Amino acid sequence: MKQYLYIFIILIAVSCNALKSNQSTEPELSKYDKLIKGKEKFSGFLNYYWDAEKGKIYLEIDKLNEELIYVSYLSAGLGSNDIGLDRGQIGNSKIIKFEKIGNKIMVFEPNYKFRADTENEAEKKAVKDAFSHSIIHGFEIEASNDWSHLVDATDFFIRDAHGVSKRLKQSNEGNYSLDKSRSAFNMEGAGNFPENTELDFWISFKGDAKGREIYSVTPDADNITVRQHHSFVQLPDDGYQTRKFDPRAGYFGTTYKDYAVPIKEDINQRLINRHRLQKKNPEAAKSEAVEPIIYYLDPGTPEPVRSALLDGAKWWNQAFEAAGYENAFQVEILPEGADPLDIRYNVIQWVHRSSRGWSYGASVTDPRTGEIIKGHVSLGSLRVRQDFLIAEGLLAPYDMTGKNDSMEEMALARIRQLSAHEIGHTLGLAHSYASSTENDASVMDYPHPNVDLDEKGNITLENAYSENIGLWDKYAIRYGYEEIPTGENEAQYLDNIIKEANERGLSFISDRDARATGGAHPYAHLWDNGKDAAVQLNHLLNVRQKALSSFGENVIQYDRPLAQIQEALIPIYFLHRYQAEATSKLIGGLDYSYKMRDDNLKEMKIVPAEWQLEATNSLANAVKPENLALPEKLLNTLYPRPLGYYDGRELLNGRTGLTFDAIGVAEQASAMVFDLVLHPQRLSRLVEYHARDKKFPGIQETMEIFQATLFNSKVNNDYHEAIQLTSQSVFVNKLMNSIKKGNLSPLARAELISVLNDISSKLAKPNYRDSNLKKTHNKMIVNQIKLFMESPQEYDVAPIPSLPPGSPIGSCDY
Repeated sequence: MKQYLYIFIILIAVSCNALKSNQSTEPELSKYDKLIKGKEKFSGFLNYYWDAEKGKIYLEIDKLNEELIYVSYLSAGLGSNDIGLDRGQIGNSKIIKFEKIGNKIMVFEPNYKFRADTENEAEKKAVKDAFSHSIIHGFEIEASNDWSHLVDATDFFIRDAHGVSKRLKQSNEGNYSLDKSRSAFNMEGAGNFPENTELDFWISFKGDAKGREIYSVTPDADNITVRQHHSFVQLPDDGYQTRKFDPRAGYFGTTYKDYAVPIKEDINQRLINRHRLQKKNPEAAKSEAVEPIIYYLDPGTPEPVRSALLDGAKWWNQAFEAAGYENAFQVEILPEGADPLDIRYNVIQWVHRSSRGWSYGASVTDPRTGEIIKGHVSLGSLRVRQDFLIAEGLLAPYDMTGKNDSMEEMALARIRQLSAHEIGHTLGLAHSYASSTENDASVMDYPHPNVDLDEKGNITLENAYSENIGLWDKYAIRYGYEEIPTGENEAQYLDNIIKEANERGLSFISDRDARATGGAHPYAHLWDNGKDAAVQLNHLLNVRQKALSSFGENVIQYDRPLAQIQEALIPIYFLHRYQAEATSKLIGGLDYSYKMRDDNLKEMKIVPAEWQLEATNSLANAVKPENLALPEKLLNTLYPRPLGYYDGRELLNGRTGLTFDAIGVAEQASAMVFDLVLHPQRLSRLVEYHARDKKFPGIQETMEIFQATLFNSKVNNDYHEAIQLTSQSVFVNKLMNSIKKGNLSPLARAELISVLNDISSKLAKPNYRDSNLKKTHNKMIVNQIKLFMESPQEYDVAPIPSLPPGSPIGSCDY
């Protein structure tokens, strides 16, 4: 027994010595390995580690001095159109590179706005050193090994990268600051792949809420939380071929100054933004693509909207077929588990907000070349409901059965068009606002529903929206994506595409030229229809009158309060607002193109005098009492708002308190027209064009038409007289405002003063046939004009309540 015990003790001693020997020979862990030990590793383009115990993210930087793309997003937003912080919103997109300086890793953002595209390195350096670059962050190196550096990147990711607090302050919603104690890594939104690294974080803010909107969309307005997403992306290879920008082609562009170009050339270099697309067989008339452009639809989109969005998105394949491709543009449902912010996916995202608002198509673009890396469409989900509401107001559909499919059909038709429109932006295309006058030649226009009267005089929505890609869209895609045949001169080939489009009666006019505030183009408008804006305005006024004549309980379903008739009434009462904007641009208008030297685009010319006068008469028609008054039967259904239905900025902002303001709504409609006509830039053009050629109407000729309508036309009843007198007062009000504005030309101001004096002298003459109300009103106007003329700048012009929200009709974009 003792012998066995002795052997056992010896064996234990030997084992212990062996263990001690092993421990003494095992190498000690490096600082680098100690830092990453026990932490969850995300391997990919840039490796990173998650320290769950300390809530830290460590980034492994093994790509020093290599450029890459960095993008930030808002992966979970606030849900307010007014604030403008939406789910899926793309933030800053930039090229960066990591550079080691001492014990720090600096995140440099090179300045690609100024370059020298040359082989001369000294020339490149001269430009590089002449302009500022940006260091957007500095990391202290925690540990290094032979191939990489480890940095604590927590503060880089947990910051207000999207500018949330700045946006809230700009929106007057309150002052907020980042609260790191309530911010953290969101593992569900994280991923790492061979060519891109994705991270997601909960970001919290504390502050003092002040605005109505922030209270309406948050559970605790003083403490708000969003999510921010960060992407690091490998730069594209050198296989992409840039394409020159042409102002006639309809593309967004990337512009930079190249200081290496010869003196005779333009220093500003312009490239179009587009996806990379190449034929498998370049010599074939039609070929599949080496890699097709694929868009993925948000699976959170409900039916039947989902199918409508897919249908509209697929229209673009028609345009790519015209450019020589087969099945080069595809649309699929986003795969389960895929993140819509993953840079690898072009995405159509269905975005919810508390109120209707814009949709938009944005892109992540390589600033060196204009290559689109990722297209990201955000579609406001209330778009479809607003169009449905407009259709209810037009059709008054609710009889005893309460069934009518026309409203949903119209709303879904618009959704298809909207899907195509926003995707067009992410393909590189800008708005094409003249296309509605060219048989709906582009989905990149803003379409107003085509509302017609059938042979029986009833409203029909059968052809409310187009159902295919437009002819202009095909030419635009050809310009951007068609492969140039071998041996062809690229510049001449692309120029021929534009010339061919022009020969077919197509044109491109974009945003700035289409706006009603100062815009002068007679064909490029927002939310309009028809070749002749003035004719279409009269048509729309007839449609509007037809709708209002049958308006009442039948525009709402049976389980709704009668007060909700007002929701459907407002968009129908102001149905003509965008066509009025289009018509106003004919007055003092100028027809032009983005013409280049020696091309075949049309020459510039002033809108013919007869067309300007036609437009003026159409707008004057819009302020006649018979077009502003509401039927008595309808007025008797407009009940005040009941408990639980108070909120609604979409409703009329009247002067009568809780009751519907039947005269105030006419006041706002007439003010809308006068604001358009009396825009200072429009008035100044009237003066100039009339001075250059007397055949064109000046301010006096234009204002005489409104004066005749407002002051000389007879009315049918006291209600119409009240509206007419109100419109007169609004007209004088707007004349005074225009005279007070400092940006009105001196000659235009003199003309408006003459108009005011003329009105005053006519109203000062008593007429015994006038009603007491009219006599009193005339005295008031005369006295107001007298006081104003004595001291125009000191005179306080009475404010007029603003219109309910209009554009977007239900949604729109940039």
